[in-house]
Amino acid sequence: QVQLVESGGGSVQAGGSLRLSCASSGSLYNTYSVGWFRQAPGKEREGVATFYVSYGATFNSDYADSVKGRFTISRDYNKNTFYLQMNSLKPEDTAMYYCAAHPSPRARLGWIRGGTPDPPKFWGQGTQVTVSS
Repeated sequence: QVQLVESGGGSVQAGGSLRLSCASSGSLYNTYSVGWFRQAPGKEREGVATFYVSYGATFNSDYADSVKGRFTISRDYNKNTFYLQMNSLKPEDTAMYYCAAHPSPRARLGWIRGGTPDPPKFWGQGTQVTVSS
């Protein structure tokens, strides 16, 4: 069983930065999709950043238009940890943030722009990010 545990959320002023971490344990297979999602109160959950992992290397990072150029998804192979570096934060980035994974490397293709029949199979518990103006 795969477990994902997020950390690093908090409160920050607009223009500030945060780095979210997602520690993974269990068998995540040799190739798989990874994504960061967020959900603000009263809004649907949305995908903000994805990539896939193949034999330890990461490929094809993708971002929602609303975060492109400000957020960066990455992975530390030795620590089995995924990250979401968030810079130039805005009040509209306020949300609960979740990391997620799926054993298919193609599942991520619809996580940001919709249309995928393969939602994430594994989810973390979430970490709150609050950005004040």
